[in-house]
Amino acid sequence: MFHSRVISLKTFRVEEVALNERICLQVRSQCSVSSTNPSDAVEMCTVPPEGDPESAVTRLQCIWYNLCQMNCTWLPGKKAPPGTNYALYYWYSPLEKSLQCANYYTEGELIGCSFDLLKGKVSGSEKIQIMVTDTAGTIRPSYNITFLNSVKPEHPVITALSFQNDSLYVEWESPENFESNCLVYQVEITDSKPELYKAEESKNKCHISQTPQDLPGNSKDKNCFVISDVDRDTLYTVRVRAKASKYCFEDKNLWSAWSPEKSIGQKPDPTFYTITLLSIPVAISISTLLLLLYLKRLKIIIFPPIPDPGKIFKEMFSDQNDDTLHWKKCDIYEKQIKEEIDSVVLVENLKKTSQ
Repeated sequence: MFHSRVISLKTFRVEEVALNERICLQVRSQCSVSSTNPSDAVEMCTVPPEGDPESAVTRLQCIWYNLCQMNCTWLPGKKAPPGTNYALYYWYSPLEKSLQCANYYTEGELIGCSFDLLKGKVSGSEKIQIMVTDTAGTIRPSYNITFLNSVKPEHPVITALSFQNDSLYVEWESPENFESNCLVYQVEITDSKPELYKAEESKNKCHISQTPQDLPGNSKDKNCFVISDVDRDTLYTVRVRAKASKYCFEDKNLWSAWSPEKSIGQKPDPTFYTITLLSIPVAISISTLLLLLYLKRLKIIIFPPIPDPGKIFKEMFSDQNDDTLHWKKCDIYEKQIKEEIDSVVLVENLKKTSQ
């Protein structure tokens, strides 16, 4: 619950509040500031907006883009009818009456609308009153008061990228509408992996002489950043983004989009690396095979094979056994022939005796 008490000699009070809920005001009088006996309070309350509270939009927020355009986004209420046509109205002190936003858009589930709001027409402490309803009046209106401290700058533009000795030099232009000390930058340089560098404009201001094209009324602030110890034979990709400095606006970490990338250096040939990677295992395999063959031959030369005595004696005994068997076969054969001859002689003698 919000409670605010003010003692004043004026007979009126102006306070900007969002009218989403019932608001009550009380007024009483007293003789002096230190008086302990004030009068009875007179109270008056506002009527809350009509409609179902769950039909009102949610997550209503507005961001001042590049100090020239207000972007407001919201989500439809849970009980909002399908196909609701939303209407956004805005007002700030120089305007005589509220104006309706005309540039509606969608970002996924978010619905948004943007309207021009140049820095020269409002001050940094100005408040913008926002109301979102629908054209048919079927949803509950939603109110919001936006302070001009949520600022999101446009992305920077890289204007130069070069090697200087062993350093990489990056130069870019600041977004328009910002003073020189109201932006902080982040530089991303990628070779094998991205690396982020913080660059504050006040510490990295480049002193560059104006060319004939840089007229005094149209020139932009240029900034630079130097990365040391770089390799010219490596491909570097650079991009930059910015956010409003806490010295000028409330720091809500609203970074701009990244600038378009720029590259410098030489991109390695993938064919060379592919051939190298394929040839290494082949070369290792061939070298290993040749080394094994060489070691085997070297072993034979240094350590020649020694004859096995057991094998020699085995062969000798094997030959003797063969000769003995041959001799036995010859004796058996000669005995058989002698027996046959004796048998023939005996038969012949018997024949002669019978005659």
